[in-house]
Amino acid sequence: MGRPVTLFTGQWADLPLEQLAEKVSKWGFDGLELACWGDHFEVQKALSDPSYVESRWKILNKYGLKCYAVSNHLVGQAVCDSIDARHKAILPAHVWGDGEPEGVRRRAAQEMMDTARAAAKFGVSIVNGFTGSSIWHLLYSFPPNDFSIVEKGYQDFADRWNPIMDVFKQEGVRFGLEVHPTEIAYDFVTTRKALDAIGNRPEFGLNFDPSHFAHQFLDSAAFVQEFANRIYHVHVKDSKKMLDGRKSILGSHLNFGAAQRGWDFVSPGHGDVDFEALFRALNRIGYQGPLSIEWEDSGMDRDWGAPDALAFVRRTDFAPSSVAFDAAFQKA
Repeated sequence: MGRPVTLFTGQWADLPLEQLAEKVSKWGFDGLELACWGDHFEVQKALSDPSYVESRWKILNKYGLKCYAVSNHLVGQAVCDSIDARHKAILPAHVWGDGEPEGVRRRAAQEMMDTARAAAKFGVSIVNGFTGSSIWHLLYSFPPNDFSIVEKGYQDFADRWNPIMDVFKQEGVRFGLEVHPTEIAYDFVTTRKALDAIGNRPEFGLNFDPSHFAHQFLDSAAFVQEFANRIYHVHVKDSKKMLDGRKSILGSHLNFGAAQRGWDFVSPGHGDVDFEALFRALNRIGYQGPLSIEWEDSGMDRDWGAPDALAFVRRTDFAPSSVAFDAAFQKA
């Protein structure tokens, strides 16, 4: 029996939760990973309205769906970022406020603390998301970086996220950072640095998404094995490189789906991620949590793509063996 397969609702937030739940149930998903935007899971309502949490579970139960995690990527991004006008479009009005950068960061941190409280009230123990980063803009070292500023960026991350993690600890909830370009951790080296910066505290772990590794030419299975005790949740998403000597791996300031991009996100099974190797690695580390499909493909209709992705995961995921393959050769 494979792991439960859920759908992350972030890319479906234009649909009311009940409409999406009905679709997902008919397609055969086991559950939903609820995004904290749209009407899917509203943090402040969960804390202030005694009937709200029950209303979310009523919808899920009606369609035979489970929920293992909620995700608040958009607010988490603002905790450490250098705030600009782009953030206004992704943040709740009460977090954006007057847009003054440090005020936005403080309110985003408070909202992440409240997300832990809301998740606990909802009865799930994982919150996935982003951290943001004050040093992402220093990725390419020209003008030459003062690398002490990079180290200060990791300290800034720790200073801002440790108080948030204190609340997660109090609530019995863990945070899964999606290792991702634009975050404080985006590859092997920066993940080690981030975990060390925050003191390797157990509340802070990883929501692993292999699509962010494929176009960095990184080994997803090796990452899972190296950070085995920090893999708290897994996204299933794919990425495809289309390098032909004229297209750049840096994306060329083109939006997703543009034909001139050097890579793009695609529906699971249609890209470069070696999912069999990834699932074998997950078996080795004993991960039995959900495989949550984060469906993104600018060239495919999502109502066709989501059930296709589910079918791909069902036929590709497999349970580990409980016996040695040559056990039958041995004499009694």
